[in-house]
Amino acid sequence: MTRKRKTVAELRSQRWFSAPGATGVHKHRRMKQGGFAPADYEDKPVIGILSTWSDFNTCHAHFPQRIEDVKRGVWEAGGFPVVIPMQSVSESFVRPTSMMYRNFLAMEAEEAIRSQPVDGVVLMGGCDKTTPGLVMGAASAGVPAIYVPAGPLLNGYWRGERMGAGSSTWKTEADYRAGRLTREEWVASGDTTARSAGTCNTMGTASTMTSLTDVLGLTLPGASSIPAVDAAHQRMAALSGRRIVEMVWEDLKPTDIVTPASLRNAVITDMALSGSTNSLIHLVAMARRLHLDLSLADFGKASEGVPVVANLMPSGKYLMEDFYFAGGLTALLNVIREHLDLSCVTANGKTLGENIEGAEVFDHDVIRPLDNPVYGSGGLIVLTGNLAPRGAVLKRSAATPELLSHTGPAIVFENRKDMMARIDDPKLGATADSVLVLRDAGPVGAPGMPEWGMLPIPKPLLEKGVRDMVRISDARMSGTSYGTCVLHVCPESRVGGPLALVKTGDLIRLDAEKRSIDILVDEAELERRRAAWKPPAPHYTRGYGELYSQHVLQADEGCDFDFLARAGVTEEPEVH
Repeated sequence: MTRKRKTVAELRSQRWFSAPGATGVHKHRRMKQGGFAPADYEDKPVIGILSTWSDFNTCHAHFPQRIEDVKRGVWEAGGFPVVIPMQSVSESFVRPTSMMYRNFLAMEAEEAIRSQPVDGVVLMGGCDKTTPGLVMGAASAGVPAIYVPAGPLLNGYWRGERMGAGSSTWKTEADYRAGRLTREEWVASGDTTARSAGTCNTMGTASTMTSLTDVLGLTLPGASSIPAVDAAHQRMAALSGRRIVEMVWEDLKPTDIVTPASLRNAVITDMALSGSTNSLIHLVAMARRLHLDLSLADFGKASEGVPVVANLMPSGKYLMEDFYFAGGLTALLNVIREHLDLSCVTANGKTLGENIEGAEVFDHDVIRPLDNPVYGSGGLIVLTGNLAPRGAVLKRSAATPELLSHTGPAIVFENRKDMMARIDDPKLGATADSVLVLRDAGPVGAPGMPEWGMLPIPKPLLEKGVRDMVRISDARMSGTSYGTCVLHVCPESRVGGPLALVKTGDLIRLDAEKRSIDILVDEAELERRRAAWKPPAPHYTRGYGELYSQHVLQADEGCDFDFLARAGVTEEPEVH
């Protein structure tokens, strides 16, 4: 791909450093204060390194070294690197939920880029919400950008079995609650799932979103598969630093790379990976920031067009380190190449087809051929019906097949506090046929749409060996989770969606084959309940929480803010 190259005068940073009169002199003076001479940054692309490292984001514990690797690449290519710290949005520690702060990170990234003298950016993330947040912000800011994914942590093993972060810990926790493991055994097994720096080593939200960002063309080819602590990860970071300098000269921006065709590639790959249910929300939000259309219907269509070929937890048995050594994402893309548009341009300036040409699969059980898939069709399906008029999501590849067609009586929990207080009470009256319903867990409700959708199985049922039930909520669930969980019910209950009208004892019917989820109550009764319904009191009356609650969109629209999910460009700031 040949693009007209920028001149030095066209560099965005020059508006600051070459400003006439006292303005430019002042900028140079402050750079000298930091120990930099004008020769370090004059007439060179200034590259912002947006880092989501913090001591609380242990998935990114290796970022201080990776920042130095990126810097090395930028210097070698003739650029000037500057580090700009971002909100870390740690999945493990941020409360009430990291999802609430994805938009905060997106706003921060956009404004940090727009307000400071950078010509291009290296985006450093990986933990679940950092990938969409950084991409959304960079897309809206409109400068060249390349993504450096944190990479997955190393495989875990306990008593000879692979242990995946999240997927295995949920299972051992269930065994502990059922009395099949001692507390010491439960803790010891969980510790094996956190062996190194890096994101969850399953095909959870982190690896799903970095893989899809890779498919979109916003990383170097295959960058998303490299384990965090592998030396190849250091080399990838340095090469990304080199490449972003050239991208600035070429003026190659996210909006030049991501097209309707590359977005379709990402949705198709999501199905082949049996990716996280969270990807539907994030990809929709990312698409809107890139001025592209994407709907839940697009995911539903793709789900029938491509099989699951990645045999990875939670839908399979292997982990991301196995995936990397089996050939990684480029090999998987080569397996499904007939389903992809190979002409899409990527961050390295080559097409997707050029990048995956000759990529081999070295373990055909980890990455299956099309004629021997893990599942015959995509892992995610979209449901609609009178319980979810605007859609809901089910990961059928992680569900119990016998429950995919099920009718049972609802047991309703008003909110998570109510659920945790009653879930193990023998008086709950739950049976294996019951349908557990959690409401007030959506974008506005919880607040922030936490990963509460994998409702716990009542302890009396666990003790009888029950490990799955139909569970329905307006929440999300971790991409590492499993079970017959209907998620993202839209509209959410907090804003008066049908989920707010369900009562304990109502029959609910799930029919995955027909893509439907319905409450078997006549419309006249639902109308009476709707007329009597009153909205709960708001969670926030000030601060970011109030801003979030007033402006967050629903799940089918990506949960972005209404004032950000719009086409258009904010004017560049005046330099003074």
